[in-house]
Amino acid sequence: MHVASPRQIVRRLVHLPPTDIPQGYVLDLPGRGRTYVTDVPGPRGAPTVLLLHAVGCTGMLTWFRTVEALSTRYRVVTFDQRWHGRGIASEHFSLQDCADDVAALVDALELEDVVVAGYSMGSIVAQRVWRQHPELVRGLVLCATTDRFRSSVSERAFHQSMEVVMAAVRGLSRSRMVRAATRNTVDVLDLGRTDLHDWALAEFRSTSPWAVAQAVAALGRHHSRPWLRQIDVPVAVVVTRKDRVIAAQRQRDLARRIPGATIHEVDAGHASCVLQTDKFTPALLEALACTFARARDLAA
Repeated sequence: MHVASPRQIVRRLVHLPPTDIPQGYVLDLPGRGRTYVTDVPGPRGAPTVLLLHAVGCTGMLTWFRTVEALSTRYRVVTFDQRWHGRGIASEHFSLQDCADDVAALVDALELEDVVVAGYSMGSIVAQRVWRQHPELVRGLVLCATTDRFRSSVSERAFHQSMEVVMAAVRGLSRSRMVRAATRNTVDVLDLGRTDLHDWALAEFRSTSPWAVAQAVAALGRHHSRPWLRQIDVPVAVVVTRKDRVIAAQRQRDLARRIPGATIHEVDAGHASCVLQTDKFTPALLEALACTFARARDLAA
């Protein structure tokens, strides 16, 4: 079974049509740190979609192919999560902190009636945003997601070994050398955006392998199944049918555990948010429209 690596995905971007990439800015989240944000306004009075990216990526690297289509209907906000790209540099990485960062961003931008949409790791963080800050969330759209990663013998062995190794070396995160390693290519992110391949490669390189390993170890500890049935906001689940990272059946199982969740299927794989947007974007738009409509009905 072959799964495309991030580098292979970046190389395949060369063959995709050009696209405009929104410019962003650095935002200070009081008491938490600085991160990189893009904020595309959309139509006047449009509701807000807050997009959370996949592991080892940045906000724009995950979502740049879909932002333009989404912005015809919504205000679209992305940001780099901690330890990724130009996200918050901290002593430790946890999904709980990532969810609190989302809440701090919502507060800093004074966002209201937000639907949080996540892809892969971003969908895990989105689940935790509801868990930790239910008052901030109008709805959730969860793409290529699961409720846990230790559902098979091989997954348990992998994540247990990752957790042991990362716990053993976690103290290194305080060293100057490792802090530099997680940020060593940030400067190249400011290069001109005329070359999509160079831009995407710089975005990919802005997150170090060390940071990805810590994030993967944290994902291995995620287990939302005990509280999924408590989710009381509209939820849509976008299922990537040909996914070789998170099996489609596991994505459907998660949706069926959330009361009233709708399922929107895409005949594509785990990188469809970038490489198969002709299939992914319509399903995402459908999921968002459904979620916002249900949220309006509940409010009424």
